[in-house]
Amino acid sequence: MSDIDYAALKKGGFMRQRQRDRFSMRLKVIGGQLSAAQVRKIGEVAEKYGKGYIHLTSRQGVEIPFIALEDIDRVKQELAEGGVRIGVCGPRVRTITACQGSAICPSGIIETSGLAEKLDERYFGQELPHKFKIGITGCRNNCLKAEENDLGIKGGVFPNWEKAACTFCGLCEAACPVKVVRVDKENRDLSFDTKGCVYCGKCVKGCPSDAWKGKNGYLLSFGGMFGNEIKEGLHLLPLIFDEFQVFKAADTVIGFYRNHAKPGERLGKTLTRVGTAGLKKELEEAVL
Repeated sequence: MSDIDYAALKKGGFMRQRQRDRFSMRLKVIGGQLSAAQVRKIGEVAEKYGKGYIHLTSRQGVEIPFIALEDIDRVKQELAEGGVRIGVCGPRVRTITACQGSAICPSGIIETSGLAEKLDERYFGQELPHKFKIGITGCRNNCLKAEENDLGIKGGVFPNWEKAACTFCGLCEAACPVKVVRVDKENRDLSFDTKGCVYCGKCVKGCPSDAWKGKNGYLLSFGGMFGNEIKEGLHLLPLIFDEFQVFKAADTVIGFYRNHAKPGERLGKTLTRVGTAGLKKELEEAVL
């Protein structure tokens, strides 16, 4: 058994357990979605080759524990027949996570599932100095905790106030979570500190007279991680409005990481070591 390439097995989604020659198999899940047929097939495999249960990971993944070494090829074949693909581990782009976004959630600002599929197609499994996580959250409620990812993508709304339509009811001021909107009912005026805006869109959503108009976009963060060391992702770009710009930003940050990181170093630690000015410049040139 000494010729077993455990590194290759881990790269292919099979992680060694404490139990001898038993593996927890990680499956590929894009944006947290599986079809009913895929779920049935996963259940069948877990019953046949595992111990009849699955584990849901913290990043929307599915793992089947207790796969025997000698069953790995059969398991991969049976899962493939049911349209289920194997995930990855190690120093590469990991599973793309996403909330349900604007297609399902009333709070959703951006569509997330389709974006997750496109990002998966472009980047999943790419070899990098260390693991690289991408997470998409549909709004400022931040259910997917975008800033915990190496690349976080969050829906945002750029608001614009139209005085002629305003009734100065004060609902936008009450709705604003960071208090950058102030309504002067007596003089029928309004002040809006755009620099303090967090792009949540609550002023737009709550306005009864449609005096607030909003343009939906993407707020990106870079270099987040949440493990032995906790680091919040940095916002190095303003709100952007084109999906193509998201891909340009992803291309840029992955390229920067590949060129500047030491082996085994997360993006956040690379940015701490080399500074953020270089990445910010590259992002601005590529995206803006």
